Amino acid sequence: MSDAPVARGHRLLIKKSIEQIQYESQHQHLKRTLGPVNLVFLGIGCIIGAGIYVMTGNAAANFAGPAVVLSFVVAGVACAFAGLCYAELASCMPVAGSAYTYSYTTLGEVFAWIMGWLLVLEYGVAAATVAAGWSGNVTSLLANFGLQIPVGLTTSYIQAGAGPGGATIFSGGHGLNLLGAGGILGVTALLVLGISESARVNNVIVMVKVGVLLLFIAMGIAFIHPANWHPFIPKNVGGLKYGTVGIFRAASTIFFAYVGFEAVSTAAAEAKNPSRDMPVGILGSLAVCTILYIVVAAVLTGMVPYRELGGPAPIALAVDRMGPAFAWFAILIKIGAVAGLTSVMLILTYGQSRVFFAMARDGLLPSIFSTLHRSFRTPWIGTMVLGVAIAIAAAVLPIDILGNLVSLGTAVAFAIVCISVLWLRKARPDMERPFRAPGGIWTPILGIVGAAVMAVPLIADMGLSVLKGDPIPAVILASYIVLGAVIYIIYGRANSRLAQGLGQRDADQDAGPGPMQAEVHGIGAAKADVS
Repeated sequence: MSDAPVARGHRLLIKKSIEQIQYESQHQHLKRTLGPVNLVFLGIGCIIGAGIYVMTGNAAANFAGPAVVLSFVVAGVACAFAGLCYAELASCMPVAGSAYTYSYTTLGEVFAWIMGWLLVLEYGVAAATVAAGWSGNVTSLLANFGLQIPVGLTTSYIQAGAGPGGATIFSGGHGLNLLGAGGILGVTALLVLGISESARVNNVIVMVKVGVLLLFIAMGIAFIHPANWHPFIPKNVGGLKYGTVGIFRAASTIFFAYVGFEAVSTAAAEAKNPSRDMPVGILGSLAVCTILYIVVAAVLTGMVPYRELGGPAPIALAVDRMGPAFAWFAILIKIGAVAGLTSVMLILTYGQSRVFFAMARDGLLPSIFSTLHRSFRTPWIGTMVLGVAIAIAAAVLPIDILGNLVSLGTAVAFAIVCISVLWLRKARPDMERPFRAPGGIWTPILGIVGAAVMAVPLIADMGLSVLKGDPIPAVILASYIVLGAVIYIIYGRANSRLAQGLGQRDADQDAGPGPMQAEVHGIGAAKADVS
């Protein structure tokens, strides 16, 4: 790796070498505490949440009917190809940053910045969306015990309403979802304390929510009415509503749920044996959750006519249909929902903070965001800043303008990861790959196709929303992209360590006792057990 400044003509497309990535993996200072079980639970903790408790019913009622089961198959297959590519890259480049780091190695710095900036948005928006659903479930659960929370503390400031011609109108309200914001701040505090502590809490939550869903399946089978599955694929009634196109539209909706397995790849720098454990965590959590989603969707649509499942709590609705004798089970379902959404907020906030950490470590963001706490060895300042930002978004923004942005960002990340695998297969065919995705070049190619299939309906929806007078989601996305471009032009280009000819080894030695170095040198002997 040369220390000479990079030629100006190639400035935006400079790339990290594989050797530098591997060096960073061996000499980074995050604490390696996660084994394969922790990583699988990490993925399950993030995947099983809003997707199963909210979006399954919405996808069935509005797009696919009972064929939502096939939608989960479509989304699962699309994710499987991308998951194999993630597993290959995570095994040979086990560093924080996920798709951001992979694109830095294969596509160049400007693409890495775009990917990292989109990932920060993706995780942040997803966490804010889940926080809104979390506050609703907490409110409902507490109501069962006679505790009423004022509506003004669980309602976002911006409200969505119907305007002339069916256009959505957004206006300021009189509430703030402080309950949802408090949930985000709670998981942020836990993440500051340490990843091992967070993982233990997540493991307990995962066991609770998976246990509740398995109990729902076991008890719900007896209340299935086969007539509710007919017609299995409802006739298309225009647009993307029902029929075969409805299956794919529903798949793009529930694609939101699968952001969790991508979050596992952000934990590579804190895995004990990343080359072996990352593929297990990524593919294991994806397989478990896809099977669970399919079975739950089948039972749910068999218990309740699909047109009635569009509410915010479809599983609780199904339990209510079981009769008053099962009122206790309805409370248990709500506990499972609260637990499920809590772990999703935890892992999404974790993933976002690690991407931010990687970007700051590379000099593309201020180095204060890569500062490690002396005792906890976590990027505590960046985690707190992002946690507060997500909390504000959860308090102010409604779910209506957030959902599709997450799925779209996920599809872009999947495509870039698959492209990265293709590039490395050609550029570095002899590179050691502890895990190699089977299927040759067809696996990443099919992963790109799958990401496109998920993204096209979302882009079409966003375009239709603009035409109908609802430009808010498009405006948020465009504004965020412009902000990112300004930050990169003003700060990132001038401070990029790679552009200055500094490898990570050189950067650590030459930067002096900056925020990250000062904290790391204060760790002392603790550094030894990292490598």
